[in-house]
Amino acid sequence: MAKTEQKMSRADAGRLGGEKTAKSRGKEFYQQIGKKGGTSTSKKHNTTFFQEIGRKGGSSTSNTHNKTFYQEIGKKGGTATSQNQDKSFYQKIGSKGGSAERNKLN
Repeated sequence: MAKTEQKMSRADAGRLGGEKTAKSRGKEFYQQIGKKGGTSTSKKHNTTFFQEIGRKGGSSTSNTHNKTFYQEIGKKGGTATSQNQDKSFYQKIGSKGGSAERNKLN
């Protein structure tokens, strides 16, 4: 009996092509095309567009992650910020937060 050839799916072909490109081009290639894409998108869209996709992403993330996830990423962000900022940064944002809270009460 003759062997029948099975065609590769588009998904499999895309995955294999992506893996080959990743090996041949490297991380820098993806950073460059990502930057170009981000620049192009920022020229084509306004603040409202980015706010909307941010809301969609946040909603999607909140549906798939729990409180522990947010605690962990909050700690990571706080640690990174404390390593990159000095006392004056915290004084400035504390002042802004205090002003905003006072404005809510008035």
